[in-house]
Amino acid sequence: MKTVTGPANNEEDAFHAIVQCLRCSESKKYADYGYELYLPKVIEEYLEPLRKMAPHDVYAVQRAIPEYSPAFRAAAWNLCRRGVLRPGTRIHGGQTTDEGSGGSGYSLTPTGKEWLSRASHYDFVPVDPGRFSQLLDKFSARFGPGFVERSQDAIRCYSATAYLACCAMCGAAAESIMLSLAIAKSKDEQRTMAEYVSASGRSKIEKALLGQQPEHIRREFLGYGSLLKYWRDYAAHGRQSGIGDGEAYTSLAMLLRLAQFASEHWGDLTK
Repeated sequence: MKTVTGPANNEEDAFHAIVQCLRCSESKKYADYGYELYLPKVIEEYLEPLRKMAPHDVYAVQRAIPEYSPAFRAAAWNLCRRGVLRPGTRIHGGQTTDEGSGGSGYSLTPTGKEWLSRASHYDFVPVDPGRFSQLLDKFSARFGPGFVERSQDAIRCYSATAYLACCAMCGAAAESIMLSLAIAKSKDEQRTMAEYVSASGRSKIEKALLGQQPEHIRREFLGYGSLLKYWRDYAAHGRQSGIGDGEAYTSLAMLLRLAQFASEHWGDLTK
């Protein structure tokens, strides 16, 4: 396992460290007593660089574990909320410890085993809702409260594994970006909103916003927005969607990139 030492309150780094331990070929070395995952062992592995930096201080890692444990316990609970882990021993009658029962001992669920088998992209996905919220919140002043409400709901849905709802909210947040641009361009919010709620209003707004733009701007904006719009419309249909973790993660990433692109080209898109 590749170890890193980040801030003690970094839940995202802790999440990735736990997932790497669960997925590695030597995952059994992170088990102890009756638990399939014993957090003190994971934290010790994560803090291994401290041992190398202070080779003569044999207690350096042990002293650091309490400082890092809140982030690792929060990350483990995040995995419990996703249905990957559950607190407790692997089987009835397994050996327990006070530390394990107090929040350090976990076991995999059947869903968790399946999740790990297809979770290769979890080496990169930003999983801490707080951190992803901060990335999107940078654009709140520019795109307004409608964007904030929908983008933050999308993150909450992803965190709760409500992937269909996440995609729907990402599509709605993308429309909030388009509306903010259209209002800034027309300088008439009332007229723009009236047109938006009219028949084929979304298409009219999109055409007014992009119709005279250079091809490279038009193409890139539509490239991000089209898939988000498709997923939003698809989510409104009554049939089974098949939308899962991969689509939801992609939709969040595309929403973030659309927000970045629209902000970078605000002057071009609104002139």
